[in-house]
Amino acid sequence: MVFLLFLAYLGGILTVLSPCILPVLPFVFARSDQPFRKSGLPLLCGMAATFTLVASLATVGGAWAVRANQFGRVAALILFGVFGLTLLFSSLAERLSRPLVQLGSKLSGNLDSSPSLLNSFVLGIGTGLLWTPCAGPILGLILTGAAVSGASPHTTILLLVYAAGAATSLALALLAGGRVFAAMKRSLGADLWIRRILGAAVLAGVAAVAFGVDRGVLTRLSLASTSSFEQRLVALAGPSKSESPPMKVDANPAMMMSAGGNSAGAPDALPDLSGATAWINSPPLTPESLRGKVVVIDFWTYSCINCLRSLPYIQAWYDKYKESGLVVIGVHTPEFPFEKDEANVRKAVRNLGVDYPVAMDNDYRIWRGFNNRFWPAHYFIDATGRIRYHHFGEGNYEESEAWIRSLLEERNHQPPPNSVMKIAAIGSEAASDLQTVQSPETYIGYIRAKDFASPGGFNEDDAQLYRAPARLELNEWALIGRWKDESQIATALSVPAGIVYRFHARDLHLVLGPGSDGKPIRFRVTLDGKPPGDDHGVDTDANGYGIVTESRLYQLIRQKGGTRDRAFRIEFLTPGVQAFAFTFG
Repeated sequence: MVFLLFLAYLGGILTVLSPCILPVLPFVFARSDQPFRKSGLPLLCGMAATFTLVASLATVGGAWAVRANQFGRVAALILFGVFGLTLLFSSLAERLSRPLVQLGSKLSGNLDSSPSLLNSFVLGIGTGLLWTPCAGPILGLILTGAAVSGASPHTTILLLVYAAGAATSLALALLAGGRVFAAMKRSLGADLWIRRILGAAVLAGVAAVAFGVDRGVLTRLSLASTSSFEQRLVALAGPSKSESPPMKVDANPAMMMSAGGNSAGAPDALPDLSGATAWINSPPLTPESLRGKVVVIDFWTYSCINCLRSLPYIQAWYDKYKESGLVVIGVHTPEFPFEKDEANVRKAVRNLGVDYPVAMDNDYRIWRGFNNRFWPAHYFIDATGRIRYHHFGEGNYEESEAWIRSLLEERNHQPPPNSVMKIAAIGSEAASDLQTVQSPETYIGYIRAKDFASPGGFNEDDAQLYRAPARLELNEWALIGRWKDESQIATALSVPAGIVYRFHARDLHLVLGPGSDGKPIRFRVTLDGKPPGDDHGVDTDANGYGIVTESRLYQLIRQKGGTRDRAFRIEFLTPGVQAFAFTFG
């Protein structure tokens, strides 16, 4: 915890070197000629308080807080535009400040300090609204942790420490700037010109923020990028299990299985299940109502390929042993926003043939109760409510079933029916060919994207015309055409639009969804520039054509022969598609 606070503070200090802070600096330095305690300090306090409040609301309220902050940014731009004009034109400054002077006089009888404090704090609020979107990897770690673990006072403290770090570096710069400003006034007598230069700088900053230059051009031109250094600090932190982001796990029985109690952070007994936001195939279940039953908890989400490949085994266990006292509960904990929609989850449960109880865990409350970090994760609970065994990831199905049989025999005092026959899953649920997979899960949204090869990198949260490089190395990928890439999602804004990826695996999957209007989107895929033929997936034909009709995982390639490095390309024939992540098998 202490080290994470240190990282947050240091990350805030480094923010002053980040490109997106540059348009905010003129607003800070514009008041460097005034006493720090009466002007600079209130401004920085207003900035830190506003940033902490807005960022904390973002972890609680999601999209509505982001929209609210956009209105705040507009108000802040107007505020700073007026402020820049007052620096350029002293007569305008006198007219606008007259009501504040009168108000300050009535409140405290001190014409010199009250208006300055009030003005500075209000400008600090505007600075905080403009600065909130300026977030590096350390701030991303704080907000991601809050999204997974839930907003809390701990999150707000981290955000406040982050803001304090930024305020510290700006205060040092402001103090140094004030001395430089005073020296220039004494030596040059250039007070009026300095005010006008600062006013022009403020207006230029307003224009930069209004037209997105702060997140676009400045990011590419800046020589002072701190992201790589911050990333190394985050890696150095080595977050504990409770602070680590969730992850998907392939078959790895040597590392991901454990028997007896909380050796991997799991609780000793079945936690409360009341955090479910909805139940499918069952009324709400509780640890008390499950006492006397053997319970298997399966953490999954319907666009996770590792989870889908586990489902045939879990369904087979339920079908075989439910009459002997086995209860299976699929805890559906979403990764992407569309997986929180109850109608989407109900449709997926129906299409996948899942008929055991499913608890929707949209708020991650059950996930946190188990101290879980993985998709899929399986917990095996005996008839007294104790967690006896757990396994993370795919595979190890024979030993998992052996635990089910052992717990049922303890309960019933007799052996259960014969074990399940060998599973022959098909389509996306077929087992992965792990010996040949050399490509990792790859996210399209910039917050977790790796190996992105389009020249110039991402233009985060803004529209951009992308192109592919002349050559892709293994596991590199690129966008083609006009896209808007956001933290978890990329949206094609026009056609032609596509994605290219050089991969090495038997199967290639891509999580896709239709646009906001819900209309189907046609696409075509190629391998090494040719139709896939017999290597097409279940969601494409031999010519590579397919249709995005709903938000889910699409199997686009399943190679019938040996695997090697292949050049994959998908072209969308109508705009609006939403792309989330590649997975391989």
